[in-house]
Amino acid sequence: MTDAAFPAAAGARQCPSCHATMERRAFAGRGPRPVDLDLCLDCQAIWFDAFESAQLTPGAVLQVFDVIREAQGRSQARPVSPVMACPACRHALALTHDFERTNRITYYRCPEGHGRLTTFAQFLLEKNFVRSLSPAEVIQLRAMVTHVRCTSCGAPIDLSRDAVCAYCRAPIAILDADALQGTVAQLTREEQARRPALTQRAAVESLLTLPGQSQTPTIVQDVLQLLFNIA
Repeated sequence: MTDAAFPAAAGARQCPSCHATMERRAFAGRGPRPVDLDLCLDCQAIWFDAFESAQLTPGAVLQVFDVIREAQGRSQARPVSPVMACPACRHALALTHDFERTNRITYYRCPEGHGRLTTFAQFLLEKNFVRSLSPAEVIQLRAMVTHVRCTSCGAPIDLSRDAVCAYCRAPIAILDADALQGTVAQLTREEQARRPALTQRAAVESLLTLPGQSQTPTIVQDVLQLLFNIA
């Protein structure tokens, strides 16, 4: 398996917001299997099954970042629907507020734990490509513009009155060039650090594969997972 993103098998979900068929792509995961993500390029949102976001390798996070850049260059995101259902169980998704590092993030979570819908902009906040504005920066922004769009749901924010989205309560975010470069550099270093271990794992798998078998025996796979899984 390589780290390149590629279209995955059939079975992609319907977007909880616009109900279009989402595009499924596979990205490298920290475990032995790739992580299949469902992307809605019209709503500019990602459906993550439980724990999938944390399973992405540093290189895969950079590839998702590239997908987001390409999508934002083609069209403007449509606002997410105020009422959405989980594509797995059809329960209503719950708007959820959380913290990741110093950023406040929002997403739409399945109450049964099947996963969550995250907009592209909120993914950038979650992975530290983008940061939340400080109160002082909000004041400076008010001096230049009166309205901005919410990075979570797309609703307009009246800066003369609000510093967060009146609908989903997501904070205003900014693309900070220094933060962006720092995050890309850090992910690149982490991905490069993974390479020796991945090469070692591949060599051991080759040595331990039994003659005449197309796959490494199950018990060997279990041992290799314990020894070489990149945490």
